[in-house]
Amino acid sequence: MTMSSQQATSSQQTTASQQPTPPFTDTAPAFPSTTLRETPSESLRPSGTRSRATLPEDGDAEPVWELVRRVRKLRGLTQYQLADRLVELSRNSSVSRDEVARWERGKRVPGPYWRQWLSLALDVPSDQLAAAVRYGRTVR
Repeated sequence: MTMSSQQATSSQQTTASQQPTPPFTDTAPAFPSTTLRETPSESLRPSGTRSRATLPEDGDAEPVWELVRRVRKLRGLTQYQLADRLVELSRNSSVSRDEVARWERGKRVPGPYWRQWLSLALDVPSDQLAAAVRYGRTVR
């Protein structure tokens, strides 16, 4: 007995819809394995001096606009690439390079929704982003 073409098509659709989707992290580009406080030329600097990519003198506090720009550059991403990555991760196309630029200039502060996606996109702990937002609001 043979299946009709309609039955065969519906059974193929059922099997295709039942297949698990691969985890999103498999399609994400790999980032360099440097930590947030490392800079490539750090070992070449004389002791007691700091490169621009390290944290400011007052400890871990830095405004969110500096954190986002510093980590984005550390990861080798452009503003366009970061915006595209945020769209991919969040599946929300309402963020663009212009919004990333506003965050980096300190004109706007990313809200909680975008902070969670920035945390994933930049591989920064969410509590560090939240602290940077709090600090940024005090120095504005």
